[in-house]
Amino acid sequence: MITLLNLLSGVIAVMFAANNDLVTAAIFVLLGIFFDFFDGLVARLLKVQSELGLQLDSLADVVTSGVVPGIVMFQLLLRSVNQNSFEASFFDSATMMTWVGFKFKTIQLVPFIGLLLTLAAAYRLAKFNLDKRQTTSFIGLPTPAMALFVLSLPIILAFSNIVSIINLISNSYFLIGITLFFSYLMNVELPLFSLKFKNFSLKNNSIELVFLLISLVLIISFKFVSIPIIILMYIMLSILKNSVQKM
Repeated sequence: MITLLNLLSGVIAVMFAANNDLVTAAIFVLLGIFFDFFDGLVARLLKVQSELGLQLDSLADVVTSGVVPGIVMFQLLLRSVNQNSFEASFFDSATMMTWVGFKFKTIQLVPFIGLLLTLAAAYRLAKFNLDKRQTTSFIGLPTPAMALFVLSLPIILAFSNIVSIINLISNSYFLIGITLFFSYLMNVELPLFSLKFKNFSLKNNSIELVFLLISLVLIISFKFVSIPIIILMYIMLSILKNSVQKM
């Protein structure tokens, strides 16, 4: 039931994202990720883990952490290309003419690049279900982390007054770079730590505790702007942990 609530949240988020209400879509994605975090914990506590639950969890994540971020990136790119005259003129050649109702309709192709996030997320989740190495940690960026990063962008645009950050998020090249970077990162062979604590040892969980502490400070200090910073910090700390373990 908790996993299905994740799926329901994702479906509702799709509806709002398709209507360009990206902030409301982000709220429902956050709700879906909340259910996604706790469904496995509850399953373990009730001792009802099953192969069905594993498959259903990934199917729900495809929607909440795959389809929605793709649509949101599509909408952000569409806004960017239409609002920025320089980028709009640059991308004029990236259009397609289609015959619709005996009339030619121009379709911008650039925003569809954002849907690469959906394809990469689905591919990652399919691999995750078959990969037995990812029981206590991750290989490649988890889809909810990617979704948090992408969904934080429209929230920052809506509530932040930092002009430089708003200009950056409104830049088509930045958005395309983010799309390609995270599509690659979800499927690369890069070990990343999870927040599933096996014990309460400070030594064994030092990186994870440092991450949680810094994240808390960042959220208090920078609010919504802290979300993409936290995701990038998660990646960097995982790389640091991998380096330390190899020494």
